Amino acid sequence: MATKRFRLIALLLLMALAAVALTAWLGYSKPVRVAVRVVEQGLVQDTVANTRAGTVEACHRAGLSPPAGGQVVRLPVQEGDRVEQGQVLMEFWNEDRVAEVALARSEVVAARARARQSCVMAELAQREAQRLRRLRRSELVSEEAVDKADSDARGQQAACRAAQASIGVAQGRLKVAEAVLERTRLTAPFAGIVAEVNGELGEFVTPSPVGVPTPPAVDLVDIGCLYVSAPIDEVDAPRIRVGMSASIALDAFPGKRFAGRVRRTAPYVLDVEKQARTVDVEVEFLHAADTTNMLPGYSADIEVILARRDKALRIPTEALLEGNRVLVLGADGVLQQRQVETGLGNWVWTEVTSGLQAGDEVVVSLDREGVAAGARAERDD
Repeated sequence: MATKRFRLIALLLLMALAAVALTAWLGYSKPVRVAVRVVEQGLVQDTVANTRAGTVEACHRAGLSPPAGGQVVRLPVQEGDRVEQGQVLMEFWNEDRVAEVALARSEVVAARARARQSCVMAELAQREAQRLRRLRRSELVSEEAVDKADSDARGQQAACRAAQASIGVAQGRLKVAEAVLERTRLTAPFAGIVAEVNGELGEFVTPSPVGVPTPPAVDLVDIGCLYVSAPIDEVDAPRIRVGMSASIALDAFPGKRFAGRVRRTAPYVLDVEKQARTVDVEVEFLHAADTTNMLPGYSADIEVILARRDKALRIPTEALLEGNRVLVLGADGVLQQRQVETGLGNWVWTEVTSGLQAGDEVVVSLDREGVAAGARAERDD
């Protein structure tokens, strides 16, 4: 009986030992798989980015409305048309104003004719006065006749000057009439694209009442010059200066980044969101060709480059653990924890100033199960 019990205990011990050995063998033969990146030298930039999506804006954009109301009688443009500076975009009924301009022009012509007539008469009176003075020296005419001729000549010269002044008055009236006529025409203040037209032939269009915003009669956009306006956190804004390099990314052009430059920072803080106050930063495109297929209103993100180092020892930012620690895959296949010191950095790359050297392999798949210091690991294929 005792022999059987001894054999049973021995069998159970052998099974337990076999289970332990199997577990150890399985643990040794199946190390955790990790994704690693080699520590290398390369470009590292210290950057700041916008907190919310920015917007592509046009350098010149105008919502045009008439200074006075009227009935639309001419609409020579449509949405999407390209127009030149000074081109008529919309015209209202103005036959009475056109007639007033024509009348004012006629008055200018008449004033010039009267001036010519008066000045000719003045020249004639001057010659007559000179002739009588010569005759007076020969005592062929009386002193009274000479005085009368001189007075007539001075009177005609005054009439000539008055007639010439009336030309300026008539020209001034013409300018007033033309200005009033111009108020019945909506013209382009700059060359651009007609983005929107609010009006049809025969409709009455009125200007916006004071303090009441209404849609413009014509929305004109110059898409030849575009920039991005985006909000930057108030904490980062003081580090940004006009002229700094930046990069621009648009949802409409995935995978592409465009070179830019800071053109303006707003001189005030927006407190629309009390807990996330921001400063608007404007970034212009460095290359005009980049904006060929862009439209104002696209959403965009900016990344302002505060500093850069071209040959920095760098690691992916995603490899950093809390407290500036990293996991390094050792030559023996065991994960080692290293403490590092960092320099410049952004969300892609971080500069390492000590703790690593070129060629080390750091783990970037930190969220995988079993990835920890001391664990056996092997690289992903």
